[in-house]
Amino acid sequence: MATERHGQITETPTEARQAEPGPSVLALLTASIGLAVLILGIVWFAFFRV
Repeated sequence: MATERHGQITETPTEARQAEPGPSVLALLTASIGLAVLILGIVWFAFFRV
C-alpha cells in the first residue's frame, strides 16, 4: 500500500508498475496491425498475384 513519507508518496516497485493501459495503447495496437496488414497486402499484390 502506498505510504507518505516526508511529503512524498512511496510505493513498492510492484505497486508502481500496476498502471492500467489507457486508450492510447489500444490506438497504437490498432494502427500497428492496420499498417502491417496494408504492407502485407501490398507485398502480396506485388509478388504473388497470378
